[in-house]
Amino acid sequence: MSVVTPYRTRAQRIGRGVLIGFCALVFAFLVLPTLAVIPISLNPSAFLVFPTEGLSLRWYAALFESPAWTQAFRNSLMVAVATTLIATPLGTLAAIGLARMRSRLKPLLIGLFAAPMVVPVIIVAIAFYFLFAPMGLVNSFVGLVLAHTVLAIPFVVVVVHASLQGFDFEVLRAASSLGARPHTVLLRVLAPLIAPGIAAGAVFAFMTSFDETVVALFVAGPDQRTIPLQMFEGVREQISPTITAAATLLVLLSTLLLGTAELLRRRSERMNRPPAV
Repeated sequence: MSVVTPYRTRAQRIGRGVLIGFCALVFAFLVLPTLAVIPISLNPSAFLVFPTEGLSLRWYAALFESPAWTQAFRNSLMVAVATTLIATPLGTLAAIGLARMRSRLKPLLIGLFAAPMVVPVIIVAIAFYFLFAPMGLVNSFVGLVLAHTVLAIPFVVVVVHASLQGFDFEVLRAASSLGARPHTVLLRVLAPLIAPGIAAGAVFAFMTSFDETVVALFVAGPDQRTIPLQMFEGVREQISPTITAAATLLVLLSTLLLGTAELLRRRSERMNRPPAV
């Protein structure tokens, strides 16, 4: 029987406190510059001033009254939804295939799927431009959705594949032995069991498309201008506090979606956890 000495307990508390303090500093270093946009967006002045001289919703009103910003929001939402609807089933099927694969080529295939996440996005954007230009897909919603789908699929694959770790595939064999067809097993047995993981992958696919800028610069045209493109044009041509209002809404949306993805991920882990004996 081991005896925990007071010295060891005190050292553990000190080490835990140091670790928590270090994590808090890293968190503040990463998050505080982003949070600084929120008070700036409430500045009544026509210039970017911090600290602000007061509080006003002037620039939020300007954001929602501007035809250019509202059109950009509609474009971003339409492209992100279309990308999610395409990338989620494709990435889910790829993740299922990788989870069931027993081959030496599996690490290579996982690396190929993750390539769009690793390769610099400017290279990917140039590749899309030269690939889509002869096909007439540049300056079109179809080309933008296809490009964003390629960028979003790896996130779906990674998230769904992680949710399949520890999954008992004997359940699928049992369903097949009872006469269920493959598509029935997939839609009525497997999909409900990993639904939180699929939903989390869909959230990441939506975020990837909604926040993407570089590929949209090469592929999208004036009629396909999204929120990130509108912000980029605003910074380049005329710095207006309206940009900070749009940035604040994007930060809040990203935080909400990331929190939702994390809750879904934890639920998926609980569902796939083997019952305690």
